[in-house]
Amino acid sequence: MKIIIDNKEVPLKEANSFFKKLKGFMFTKNIDHALVFKNCNGIHTFFMLNKIDVILTDKDNNILYLFPNLKKWRILLPKKNVYYTYELPVNSINNLKINTKLKVKD
Repeated sequence: MKIIIDNKEVPLKEANSFFKKLKGFMFTKNIDHALVFKNCNGIHTFFMLNKIDVILTDKDNNILYLFPNLKKWRILLPKKNVYYTYELPVNSINNLKINTKLKVKD
């Protein structure tokens, strides 16, 4: 899977098990792909080694919230109507806008 942002493809992995959801990008030095969390409307960045970009979307991948350059040791409290949470390498979402559709390719 891949996310397409500004005609650039970012590899996407699904956090589809309890352990993968629990770990996310914690303790990861070099973030070179994106993670998607299904049915997740809030996250934390505890034990992260780097800043990340975060996109929160509904079931149809319409962008509801953008959090660029989210620092370590932060909490994003749960938000209404959010179904997918995408964590990406920092500076990946500079040109995205709220109320647009996120392009995800299988």
